[in-house]
Amino acid sequence: MAWDEWEQLKARAAGQRETRTRIDHVPPDGGGGGGGADLVVHQDDLGEVGREANILYDDVKDQADIAAAGSGNGSTGSTMQAAAALKSHGFQTGSALETTVAMWTSQVEAVLQACAHISDHLDFTRKRHAEDDAKIGAVLRGRDGSATSVSQLDEYFK
Repeated sequence: MAWDEWEQLKARAAGQRETRTRIDHVPPDGGGGGGGADLVVHQDDLGEVGREANILYDDVKDQADIAAAGSGNGSTGSTMQAAAALKSHGFQTGSALETTVAMWTSQVEAVLQACAHISDHLDFTRKRHAEDDAKIGAVLRGRDGSATSVSQLDEYFK
């Protein structure tokens, strides 16, 4: 794609864009796209994403270790054995293959760390959100004991 074509596509997309968010008021029908509901975060959704990150962690850990692939016991695998054999016979490809495996291993470790952080953070977020809900729910109650809605809170800030 040529640069001019890219610029034309960007200009066309910008021309078609319209403002859809209005922060300065609530629509007369009381809507706002949320069906009248307050902000909702389902704990099951957070838990599911964290669980999927944990599954991805396990899958990547089990299947992406090319340094040990083919060894059968988690030690030096066939790729690293091939790299060592090539190096011992004076082939530069051996060093390049070792470098490739080292870079791959580094990248896999980064993905594993990211998955672990996502899983841990979502577990923390889910727990923290539940604690925050309990605290807020205890403080913000209507006269009848029900939770104060966002629209009622909005009235306090006008």
